[in-house]
Amino acid sequence: MNIGDKVRLLRAKEQGVVSRFLPGNMIEIEIEDGFRIPVMRSELVLVSPMEAERLLKPSIYEPQKTVTPAAPAILSNQGIYLAFVPVNDREYTLHLINNTDWEFPYALGEESTGVGGGVQFRGLHSGLLKPKSQQKMNDLYAHAKFEEWPTFVVQGLWFRAGKSSLRQPLMKRFKARATTLFKSKTTVPVLNQPGFLTQLDAETTEQSQTPTSSQPKPIVIRPEELKAEMLKSKSEQSGVSVERPTAVVDLHIEELLPKGRNAGSSSNRSPADLLKLQLDTFEKALENAIASGMSDITFIHGVGSGALRTELHKRLGKHPNVKFFEDAQKQKFGYGATKVTIK
Repeated sequence: MNIGDKVRLLRAKEQGVVSRFLPGNMIEIEIEDGFRIPVMRSELVLVSPMEAERLLKPSIYEPQKTVTPAAPAILSNQGIYLAFVPVNDREYTLHLINNTDWEFPYALGEESTGVGGGVQFRGLHSGLLKPKSQQKMNDLYAHAKFEEWPTFVVQGLWFRAGKSSLRQPLMKRFKARATTLFKSKTTVPVLNQPGFLTQLDAETTEQSQTPTSSQPKPIVIRPEELKAEMLKSKSEQSGVSVERPTAVVDLHIEELLPKGRNAGSSSNRSPADLLKLQLDTFEKALENAIASGMSDITFIHGVGSGALRTELHKRLGKHPNVKFFEDAQKQKFGYGATKVTIK
């Protein structure tokens, strides 16, 4: 079972797409309405491509019934990877993986520093990756020359026949770092072989809404700066005090706006300003809870249109220090609160 695979619950009607693996044999899936929920691995089963068709065939022993059209299939929108698969204990092959439901026309190349100090580009491969497919590149990369590996550049488009949402092109530069790339070996999607992965489209959902004219440069961590930071004494690092939030944080607007005769009314602010105030309060409380060592924190967001709850769950699903989150006690909060368990 890999990120992007379609699954359904054994004891419920929901189905979705695997979005993240959680500790404790838990898997996070994104269901049809966009919410992400944690589910035990044992409660999930992969959806076979032929399953829906077989389920719709009427039994020969029963009268035929009118079949209600099925709900639109959930698309796997993310899952473009560069994978380094070991050939032996000295060399790796490079693969471009498309574990999405989109066709992915692409161009892949290398950037390296030339003799005069300028950046040189070398094209490696181009083509069309069908959904759930991969392309192996010709070059081999030696482990002994890891520090000389180039910056890999992937450019791609998204295509689906028929009606679909417009997605911005993918443009990603990747410079391999031993501290992150080789941290843990995993099973490569589509290939189903052990290897080392980096996901290229993890943030493209947000970036596609606001296309930029220039692409960000790859982040470079300098060893001397990292070493200096690690050698700092505890007294130098302990100068910042963190305010420990309450166990339950109410995000209702009337609780966040200042009270009193001179306080501003919510009617003087736009809905976007009010939502920003709620999200800023949420972010600050969550980070302070993590920094102060709290095991969990509950946010009251109310029911309303569901926009605030959806945005909170979206951010919680991507936060590296969140173990899992769930609806808080329904007897106490109804469906208007979310409890967050911190790693």
